[in-house]
Amino acid sequence: MVQSPQLDLFPLVEAAFRNCPDRPLANAELYRLVGAAAGLKDREVHAKQPIGAAGQPRSPVTREIRWHQQTLKACGILERVPHERGVWQLTEKAKRGMHRAAPQVTLLGFSTSLGLALFGHSPQALQGLEERIDLVLTSPPYPLQQPRGYGNPKASEFTDFICRTIEPLLGNLASTGSLVLNLSNDIFLHRSPARSTYLERLVIALEDRLGLHLMDRLVWENRSKAPGPLQWASLSRQQLNVAWEPCYWFSPDPLRCKANNRRVLVPHSDRQARLIAAGGETRQTSYGDGAYRLRPGSFAAPTEGAIPKNVLQIGHSCKRGREHRKALVEAGLPAHSAPFPFALADFLIRWLTEADDLVVDLFAGRMMVGRAAEEAGRRWICVENILEHVMGAAALFRGFDGLWVNPALQPTSQL
Repeated sequence: MVQSPQLDLFPLVEAAFRNCPDRPLANAELYRLVGAAAGLKDREVHAKQPIGAAGQPRSPVTREIRWHQQTLKACGILERVPHERGVWQLTEKAKRGMHRAAPQVTLLGFSTSLGLALFGHSPQALQGLEERIDLVLTSPPYPLQQPRGYGNPKASEFTDFICRTIEPLLGNLASTGSLVLNLSNDIFLHRSPARSTYLERLVIALEDRLGLHLMDRLVWENRSKAPGPLQWASLSRQQLNVAWEPCYWFSPDPLRCKANNRRVLVPHSDRQARLIAAGGETRQTSYGDGAYRLRPGSFAAPTEGAIPKNVLQIGHSCKRGREHRKALVEAGLPAHSAPFPFALADFLIRWLTEADDLVVDLFAGRMMVGRAAEEAGRRWICVENILEHVMGAAALFRGFDGLWVNPALQPTSQL
């Protein structure tokens, strides 16, 4: 069956401006262009519904378009036209575009005493690697119908795309190691509120083709995600707004996997701390036909902390990310439109690896996985095929030991 994402207006908003690089767009024209590209009638674009606590009538479509304008502004792609209300244009740096690595070209972008940032394509950039890899942690381009600036495979191509990328690295992946893929749960069948089963097909392929074992489907709950899917949540009202993405965790040898939840224990809740201090349970009871039993003294032993749940509540914004975005603006470099949060990378790296292990990110973007590995005392290799993202990522590593930035890598159309 033909597959597509939910009605994601972000790439349509960006495309509207990139298709008109030499002139600004007023919001009224932008609404028309985006609506036409999304296959929406004008009345659907401007249809109003009660929104927010006050229930003020607003158009969810135009509201989302303005939301994405602000995102593109934060990424350094759009700017307001001075002294004009509701009129936007591409920034000069966005007009210049970004530079993708040529096939089979791999260059060192920058390095620290613990890691390497490579300008090139995965898996070719890692050919000849002799090091053992302890964790592959990456967020591949999602299978969007409307590709973003960093490029996206189609849902029908996604399984082969991932298997082709991962298979050459299996010889390096330690038997004690892990593979974690952050993917999207929000890819929909064409003109349907039904979700694609591309994730299930990928999981089975990684087991059948590559011999990897599924350890867990971790839930990354991000309540700051933009409202959506617009078509099916805000317009038809059949779906709920999305707030999570899956992180699929695989192991080549589950019994030997070095994951250790002692490295990521969290503080006990106040209630649990009081229970431990009071000497544990005073009740004696059972639940589930005796499958679960409570006895006096249960939970009395002090422990270092609580074992985290496999639902990770982490927003995409953080202090490191905000500081990095500010540095990019000052340097005139574009921000990545799908940033991976530090806290998520940090948690997974500390849980699944040990000090001095090697962490690899195959689709590194702004390279927050590398930054988290650096802070955790792990070695790292990040691969990114957009030159501006590689050079911008160097700002994440200011002040770290041994930082060296390749002076030969300056944005140029010849690269």
